[in-house]
Amino acid sequence: MKLKFPLLLGCCMSVAAIACGNNSVPAAETPSEPATPEGKVTALTTTADRAQSFNETTLSFSAKPKFAEVITLNPAVRYQSMDGFGAAVTGSTCYNLMKMAPADRAKFLTKTFSDKDGLGFSYIRISIGCSDFSLSEYTCCDKPGIENFALQSEEKDYIIPILKEILAINPAIKILGSPWTSPKWMKVNNLDEKKPFDSWTSGQLNPDYYQDYATYFVKWIQAFNKEGIQIYSITPQNEPLNRGNSASLFMGWKEELAFVKEALGPALKAAGLDTKIYAFDHNYNYDKMADQNDYPIKMYDDEVAASFLTGAAYHNYGGNREELNDIQSQRPDKELIFTETSIGMWNDGRNLQKRLMDDMREVALGTVNNWCKGVIVWNLMLDSERGPNREGGCQTCYGAVDIDRSNYKTITNNSHYYIIGHLSSVVKPGAYRIENSGNSTKGLMCSAFENLDGTVAFVVLNENEGIARISLTADGKNYIDCTIPGKSVASYRWKR
Repeated sequence: MKLKFPLLLGCCMSVAAIACGNNSVPAAETPSEPATPEGKVTALTTTADRAQSFNETTLSFSAKPKFAEVITLNPAVRYQSMDGFGAAVTGSTCYNLMKMAPADRAKFLTKTFSDKDGLGFSYIRISIGCSDFSLSEYTCCDKPGIENFALQSEEKDYIIPILKEILAINPAIKILGSPWTSPKWMKVNNLDEKKPFDSWTSGQLNPDYYQDYATYFVKWIQAFNKEGIQIYSITPQNEPLNRGNSASLFMGWKEELAFVKEALGPALKAAGLDTKIYAFDHNYNYDKMADQNDYPIKMYDDEVAASFLTGAAYHNYGGNREELNDIQSQRPDKELIFTETSIGMWNDGRNLQKRLMDDMREVALGTVNNWCKGVIVWNLMLDSERGPNREGGCQTCYGAVDIDRSNYKTITNNSHYYIIGHLSSVVKPGAYRIENSGNSTKGLMCSAFENLDGTVAFVVLNENEGIARISLTADGKNYIDCTIPGKSVASYRWKR
């Protein structure tokens, strides 16, 4: 697959929940000067019945719209800038990738991460120590004493080699790191009794070890830096309100505030690291814990803690994405990113007819239209038996793609691969989401962007059974006539 500018991509599905999503106060940046359209527009299309899978076609500009439904893109009105789109590169993902023949792996990684010859995935998430998709439970300092910090075999033998291959394909990739647990020797049963808690699952961080744990983060970032791998951002704790994962740590907002304010923020600053810190990293509904509602807002209310926080990260395993709008309205100066969602046996995860529509609506366009600067789904690749996975973690999850364990060659694309690919292929890091207007068709959901190179991108979901016909324009003079199949996603990019 070669995706070259100028192009127009069309392969995604959506529902008309926020229509085309202009629910915001525009940013004040001055738009770039319009350019004369050149060449053709390329379209990528994916249908839920798999008849089309990132199918590429070429469209031409016309002086008048062919269809009655005209959607106008307005680059003069800007919302949030975009950091990127991608998936988690877990220990399990890296294990599966390393089982592939080198040529097959290179082909897949190029298709996924190349901005020139592939889909241009631009943001990935990795765990700091183990996750529930690792080859074992571990941290990078299991022997008591922070002086014993060291990268482990999972990093050295699997994750770092794969990251280096990805960076060779896309050197600009952004990497987010999140821990599932602190070292066990830093845990206590609760903050009142503070008894040692020798378990991978649950427990709380002993405040006596805040400084050591902050040093742990610094050493981890520096260790990756030494390998030529820059860490763009971190969260202090994956799913801080979830005590039940195979590796987990409870960290309420008061604890995370204290840790960031007293230890993590100052430690990164003292080490000269500009790695961004995103708070929370959990569900829209705060796991129905009333005292944890507005978790990041409560952290922002402390000016010192807020000074170290770039924004907040969210998952969608509970609650509604409208929570993103609520948080943004309270603190428009802080960023939002979406860092995890899963498909699996519980939600018919391999049924593209269902999942392409739901995931494009709720995860891709739904989060972007509600202010998220980045969108990351869970495992990039699992095998055909949903592994490798850990006891106590998710044993019913599917990957963005699944690879056949009998040959480590045959790959099946699932909904998450399509929804990320349809965004990443046309919306590049640094792009601004821009205003669009005119969509009146029920079942259509869309979002529009202007890239830093002056190209315009448009991604649309058609949840209807029938074909949708729309004309697009970014200047009121040149039109692109689009025929979007029923139950499909389409992406477009062109020079205006």
